[in-house]
Order: sequence, then structure tokens, then C-alpha cells
Amino acid sequence: MKSSLVSLVLPLLAAAAPTQNADPAFGVMSSRSASPIHLLPMNAAGQRFYLGGQPSTYCPLPEGKGCPPGTSTVFAPGGGSLNVMVPGGQQVYVNPDGALSFTQAHSAYIPPGSALGPFKYEPGENMGHYTFNGWGASGFMACPTEDEKWQVFAAIQNATVPSGDVADCLGFSAMAITGNQTAAAWQYI
Repeated sequence: MKSSLVSLVLPLLAAAAPTQNADPAFGVMSSRSASPIHLLPMNAAGQRFYLGGQPSTYCPLPEGKGCPPGTSTVFAPGGGSLNVMVPGGQQVYVNPDGALSFTQAHSAYIPPGSALGPFKYEPGENMGHYTFNGWGASGFMACPTEDEKWQVFAAIQNATVPSGDVADCLGFSAMAITGNQTAAAWQYI
């Protein structure tokens, strides 16, 4: 009786054992050799994403106690939202101009005509890959801004970019680097 009970329970215990997460939280670094954007981190700031610069974060707790450091931008598993503590989270989308964007904390508002995906995280041997394939895009592109950061857009020809000319933008591979499974910031602003 005991051996038959053990043989019934053992497969269930094995199935419940922790395994490496096939869909982890991740940060993004750009890859485009011999370019000014090569190996720049993707950061969330001003409800948009940029290569270079720093993330813009907020902590409502006194002196930041109890909040993650907010020093990096981390996407939640799958890449459709940010890895944050704020109730309700922060969703990632591509706005009607083609800019990779995120929702303001405590708000689910996404402008009409925006794309909620498809965003895709693909695991790799050393690092994964993050893509957006909506609207016929072939991933992402980075476009120069006046403050020397590069704003991230869906790689589409009709994007409304800072310079006004999509030819100024550089397509890049979004390398997904596995991040901490806990929130990286209270919220991004």
C-alpha cells in the first residue's frame, strides 16, 4: 500500500520541482556592430524607451525604503509589460506613431490605434532575443534624439521619428539578458 502510494505521489512531486524558467524577466541590450548604438541598454523614461541614458523611476515610500533600486529597466516574462511593484503593473505597447511605449502607473490607458503586440521573447543559449512583429515590423529600430539618446520604435517605414526621417534610424537586434525575477523598480515614469 505504501509503495503504491509513493509511486502515485512521486511523479507529482517531480512535476512540482522548480525548473529553469523558460520565460524569465529580462533586460534588453542593443546589438548593431560598428554603430553608436552597439551594446547600449534599453531604458524606460517618459513613458517611452531609449537606448542609452538612465531609466526614470519613482518610489512612493519614504527615503525609498522597501523599493527596488530602479537602476535598470526589466521587462516581465514575455515582454508585454514591465517588471514593477506598482499595483496594476505597467503595460508595454507601440503607440500610433510607432514608438515603443509603456503605460503610466495606476492607469491602463493606451492611445487608440496602438499595438499591444505581438511581443516575443525567444530564449537563447547565452541570451535571448526580444521582438515586435506587429504592423509588419521586423523588430525594433533606434532613432536619434536631440539629447544624444536613441528612441526605440517598431521597425516600420511610416513611424513618426524625432528627426522626421526614418532613414536616420538604425535597426538593431534586441538581445534579452535574463534579469532578476523580482521587480526592478516600484514604477517607471
